[in-house]
Amino acid sequence: MRFELEKCCPDTSARAGMLSTPRGAVPTPVFAPVGTQATVKSLTPDDLTALGTTMVLANTYHLYLRPGIGVIEKLGGLHRFMGWSGPILTDSGGYQVFSLAHLRRVTDEGVLFRSHIDGSEHFLSPASCMSFQAALGSEIAMTLDECPPYGSDHATIKASVERTHLWANKCRESHHTPDQAVYGIVQGGTFLDLRRYSADVLASLDFDGYAIGGVSVGEPKELMYPVIEVTASVLPESKPRYLMGVGSPEDLVEAVSRGVDVFDSALPTRIARNGGLLTETGRVIIRNASYKDRDEAICPTCDCYTCRNFSAAYLHHLFRCEELLAYRLATIHNLRFVLRLMSRMRECIVEGTFRSFRESFVAAYRPADEGIRLAQKGKWLEAQRRKFTEAF
Repeated sequence: MRFELEKCCPDTSARAGMLSTPRGAVPTPVFAPVGTQATVKSLTPDDLTALGTTMVLANTYHLYLRPGIGVIEKLGGLHRFMGWSGPILTDSGGYQVFSLAHLRRVTDEGVLFRSHIDGSEHFLSPASCMSFQAALGSEIAMTLDECPPYGSDHATIKASVERTHLWANKCRESHHTPDQAVYGIVQGGTFLDLRRYSADVLASLDFDGYAIGGVSVGEPKELMYPVIEVTASVLPESKPRYLMGVGSPEDLVEAVSRGVDVFDSALPTRIARNGGLLTETGRVIIRNASYKDRDEAICPTCDCYTCRNFSAAYLHHLFRCEELLAYRLATIHNLRFVLRLMSRMRECIVEGTFRSFRESFVAAYRPADEGIRLAQKGKWLEAQRRKFTEAF
């Protein structure tokens, strides 16, 4: 596993690189669609390839519970199981475990938790986290980390950072898969001193790459962007930087400008299933009556299958009738929109025009209202917590 920087913008921190893996090269900056349960919802691996996907993400926690790590290993590993031949990044499952709230108990040895599916009890340790990801056969494995909720005080965050460092050490010591990279995860909430401290400690452990975790968990963007900037500035220049769980177009542009290389998020596919479609000027809601008879593509400049073949009126009709095709066509469009955005940013970095691109993008793109966004994020997080805590 190698990472080589190809070009850095002199007037921003944006950078273009190449992440070489045993299953192919990944040009950066890159967005990895989320295939939590070994599938990107409604799409096939061939669809993903046609969209320009070079890497996908899968989640160890969910695959551990269903169908089971042993089942996937017996059937030839995660690539063969899901029919995807390209690189895979596996999340450790730490975030999902910490979403279990009252169904878990945390110690320095690991996390004892109850499944949100059937209430069965399980224990996740740094060693088992590495063992599971080795069995899955992903190209990039993440360390186990503790992700406290937004709003926790400095002392609470500091304690979770220390535990994250302890687990990172244990993960590193227990990892024995030479062709699998391991990324350490920087935590620290919105406290910049803790972010610098965590980045310094993890950098000293010489991981193959580094992730910025614990963002996009309910904090306003005015706090998120400084966290990204400060953390990226401390991490080694020669290693890839991965921002976990961030995928709105404006955040991708801002994070790339701050030196981030790798992204993942369920946002493009999740909003697609709810009728939210990405365009060059912002997100639109295709269910709105204004699209009932609009005889043009939702995004005329987009080259995706959806925009090349169907009108906004047709998509409106599918969503109003709750036809299954609606979710597939919307997902195809949103992922292609994001992947094209990443490709365009890479081109501009290489050409030395990223700064002007960023200025043009910011001038044209209207992000979701911050108050509405935070309220929706809060509702989503609360729904996730209820799903995990009220089942048993």
